[in-house]
Amino acid sequence: MATRNKDIVRQALTELIGTGDVGSLAPLLSEDFRHHRPDSTSSTKTEWLDAVRAALVPLAGMRVEIMHVLAEGDHVVMHSRRHLPGGPEITVVDIWRLDGGLIAEAWEIIEPAAQAQANLTWWEPAAA
Repeated sequence: MATRNKDIVRQALTELIGTGDVGSLAPLLSEDFRHHRPDSTSSTKTEWLDAVRAALVPLAGMRVEIMHVLAEGDHVVMHSRRHLPGGPEITVVDIWRLDGGLIAEAWEIIEPAAQAQANLTWWEPAAA
């Protein structure tokens, strides 16, 4: 099951980046799909597909370098580096939950690579 789930997630990303066709994602998502952001907001399948569609124009030409894909049970974790055209490199961790061969939930954490060093000491008190 874990291998099949990894294949579904890879297929979703490959089709989206390779073709730019957001419509190719829709059949891979469950009807009650939810996308969760670090700020505690969530979006529905339709809302998320609309947001992805809107982001594709400024992100055309983005290169994605998949660093790791890990799967256990119904969860797949993907760590990637994304090189934005004319923009920064970002590091992304996506967590996907699959149910019945469809992506049911997704969580996403994005960090500009240039800001990573500043975020390594978040626990230290600010200088007075």
